[in-house]
Amino acid sequence: MRPWILAETNYAHVLSAGYEVAVLPLGATEPHNLHLPYGTDTFEANAIGERICQAAHERGARVVLLPTIPYGTETNQQAFPLSMNLNPATVAQVIADLVETLANSGVRKVMLLNCHGGNDLKGVLRGLYGKADATLFLCNFYTVLSDVYHEIFAERDDHAGEMETSLALTYFPHLVAKNADGSLAADDGTMAKTRFDAVNRGWVSITRPWHLLTKNTGAGNPHQASAEKGERCMKLLVERLSTFLVELSAAKRDERFPY
Repeated sequence: MRPWILAETNYAHVLSAGYEVAVLPLGATEPHNLHLPYGTDTFEANAIGERICQAAHERGARVVLLPTIPYGTETNQQAFPLSMNLNPATVAQVIADLVETLANSGVRKVMLLNCHGGNDLKGVLRGLYGKADATLFLCNFYTVLSDVYHEIFAERDDHAGEMETSLALTYFPHLVAKNADGSLAADDGTMAKTRFDAVNRGWVSITRPWHLLTKNTGAGNPHQASAEKGERCMKLLVERLSTFLVELSAAKRDERFPY
């Protein structure tokens, strides 16, 4: 039994654990280019969540990892078969119900560990503020290393690119499809530009129709990925996020919290 993982923990332990922090990972079920599994985001969430919670637990944090939600918002990937969609309002309601359950159990510090770029969850935090008897924190894992990203990776990764493929080669390599010569069975993840310069420059945003943006759902070149890069990425994720969980566990939730 790993006591920081709720699914493996028994009732006898929960009664005495005194958990202060819950981590709720969010994944997805969607295609990831031609070489990565549909469950990539969920597998990433499991791998990251287990490791950051273990590291925090070993440093004294009273933290528990909840089972990963394996579905997310896929409204702009509906042209691809079995891209399993939950509308944003549905995702928000699922989170709200689980946060209420946690609060009723006395766990009032919650980190959402989002591993699916299609989930836009800041509005969920705003919607629950003042309504839930808990304080929510949002971590989109792919932003944690933004300051050092290009020290590890050569290519931008929007979806199924170098970073995600590196994590897959490290933590679920048996599910990465390869050609007979050992190369990735993937295209180069080229993304189409819109006809509007302001959109292409990021001054104006849209919900991108993924079947027009990409050929096989890949957005970002995966071909320089490696397991070594995945290990470096995970090491930094664990260092940074476990430290936060330790601090969050120890923090008193008073009228000024989190300030």
